[in-house]
Amino acid sequence: YLAAGYLGAPALADLIDTTRNLTDHPFGVNLFVPEACRRIDLSAYAASLRPDAERLGAAIPEPDWSDTDHWADKVELLCARPVAVVSFTFGLPDEAVVERLRAAGSTLVATVTTLTEAQAAVERGLDALCVQGPGAGGHRATHHVADEPDDTPLAELLSAVHGSVDVPLIAAGGVAGAAGVEELLDHGAVAVQVGSLFLRCDEAGTNPTHRRALTEDREPVLTRAYSGRPARGLRNHFIDAHHDAPPAYPQVNQLTGPIRRRAAATGDTETLHLWAGTGYRAAREVSAAEVVASLRPR
Repeated sequence: YLAAGYLGAPALADLIDTTRNLTDHPFGVNLFVPEACRRIDLSAYAASLRPDAERLGAAIPEPDWSDTDHWADKVELLCARPVAVVSFTFGLPDEAVVERLRAAGSTLVATVTTLTEAQAAVERGLDALCVQGPGAGGHRATHHVADEPDDTPLAELLSAVHGSVDVPLIAAGGVAGAAGVEELLDHGAVAVQVGSLFLRCDEAGTNPTHRRALTEDREPVLTRAYSGRPARGLRNHFIDAHHDAPPAYPQVNQLTGPIRRRAAATGDTETLHLWAGTGYRAAREVSAAEVVASLRPR
């Protein structure tokens, strides 16, 4: 998949063109589904961020409540220049978007975190599901920003979804090795998706500050501190100091963005978002091919 989150349509078009020049194999694009947010007062949270911003020389912007992550433009692009697979996180596309992308020839995949979300996705007409468990690094893919993430273990959730819907299931979240892959295949997955194990790979574009933190023994915890959405990262001072972040996405993400960029540039692991799943300690400085080989069930 090409990660289209935070990209405008022109940048995504360039990324698609580059990928097509590198391979004749099918590939997909992942989109963030926007949710209409009720405006809330973020001034207190912005004020709480000011000491970090001043220390790092970062400016805190005003929140943009009209931000949809260029959703409509990217949908238009993918209808005009279709790719093999379009996947979605943070919610479901509406019926019209599903019909248009399917008419363009794309297979559609929804990320789900509960049985209810899975059933809604199949009812909406999605072709396959990525079932994300609680051990996943980075953002939980809850369909509503204010939802509290379900902590049902991935294998248990996968079995429940497998027994309820009749579409292919991809399992994701907290996988640390071949045994985990085998367990998830036994519980109904047709494929297993892995993220954190690749963060230290030779080919990974992981920021050096983040990469260094992955060698430390830190607790991977859920937090809204950086974006307003629940996400799993390695515990640090920022998470502890801002655990009461309001559920407003992408507006909280906008507020913390300049702070995070300065933290990355200055090597500040106590302020940077250090996304990682529960299996991150198994990540090694090897090639991506070696990681894939290590995950094959015996």
